[in-house]
Amino acid sequence: MASLRQVVDLLQSTLKPQLFNDYCPNGLQVQGKDQIQRLVTGVTASQALIDAAIDLQADAILVHHGYFWKGENACVVGMKKNRLKALLMNDISLLAYHLPLDAHHELGNNVQLAKKLGLGIAEPLYPENPKQVGNIAVLDEPMLAEEFSSLCERVLGQKPIHIAGANQFIKTIGFCTGAAQGFIEQAVVMGCDAYLSGEISEPTVHTARETGIHYFAAGHHATERYGVQAVGEFLAEKLGIEHVFVDIANPI
Repeated sequence: MASLRQVVDLLQSTLKPQLFNDYCPNGLQVQGKDQIQRLVTGVTASQALIDAAIDLQADAILVHHGYFWKGENACVVGMKKNRLKALLMNDISLLAYHLPLDAHHELGNNVQLAKKLGLGIAEPLYPENPKQVGNIAVLDEPMLAEEFSSLCERVLGQKPIHIAGANQFIKTIGFCTGAAQGFIEQAVVMGCDAYLSGEISEPTVHTARETGIHYFAAGHHATERYGVQAVGEFLAEKLGIEHVFVDIANPI
């Protein structure tokens, strides 16, 4: 068992949210009980995840996508009221880390996705801006684009959207998890054969077609399941608490 303060302090010192200009508050978003024995992790603090945490008698929830995003309605009504009520009535803390969880050099979403896909990280996608998220991987041997698509499907459990590029083979891959489809232009600048992100948008298709780069949209949720699990295991090892990852299915 660990105190809530111990958990928060370790997360803050490890993920260093003060280094990021983010779209939401990072850290403790909803305060629950003072002691934590069981921690549930998940990608998004949906009602389904909260309900699962209640069923598991969790003391705290750690997610990548939490609450209080810039520009959202601040009123506590409807869906927001239901989520917060469930957390507060069950005295469950909610901790959320967005960009800091993407970027961490060992526990982050990008590094963990690379490990899952067997990609060796060669350099940052933005070498002149170390605070920017994204990396470039170099394959040991060139791979057919169709083979790489199949690899993503096997590892992530869903078939990626693939916009075919000019070259048959892939050697260098730029990648960034989640809604980072806009980074495709930087991957082109860096001379990558392919770019992988979670989501896809309408302009991304035309960028890929017109620049000749392969583009893979492997799923926002699917690409961001691994960082929060790594952080949960890290906390369990360091603080002697229980960790349970709950995967709430999401096709996007």
